[in-house]
Amino acid sequence: MILKTYKELICIGCPMGCPVSVEMENGSIGDISGYSCPRGKSYAEKELTSPERTVTSTVPVDGGFFRMVPVKTEHDIPKEKIFACMDQIHRVRLRAPVKAGEAVIKNIAGTGIDLIATRSISAAG
Repeated sequence: MILKTYKELICIGCPMGCPVSVEMENGSIGDISGYSCPRGKSYAEKELTSPERTVTSTVPVDGGFFRMVPVKTEHDIPKEKIFACMDQIHRVRLRAPVKAGEAVIKNIAGTGIDLIATRSISAAG
């Protein structure tokens, strides 16, 4: 017996935000339609098999010109690791100076991906 289900997604692969329809057959991806570029098909396949996200946040900085530094994962991480990632981020406090691109947490949540600063913060003076 073949069990068909349908998933509707909005592609986030580019600014167009195409509505993508996916036909699933017994839990496997079947037909994918509605995308305008190859990224749409790739996004739908990845989203339904192993979804990933970039995590962005801020971290406190002591002795800096600014009190917080924006941070992000260097690459996408598995979606199921987001809460573990945020738990680690909430326990970090940096000391100025901080350099953009610097690893704030290496191998965050055991993903093999570093959390990096996205802005330089000079020491207050």
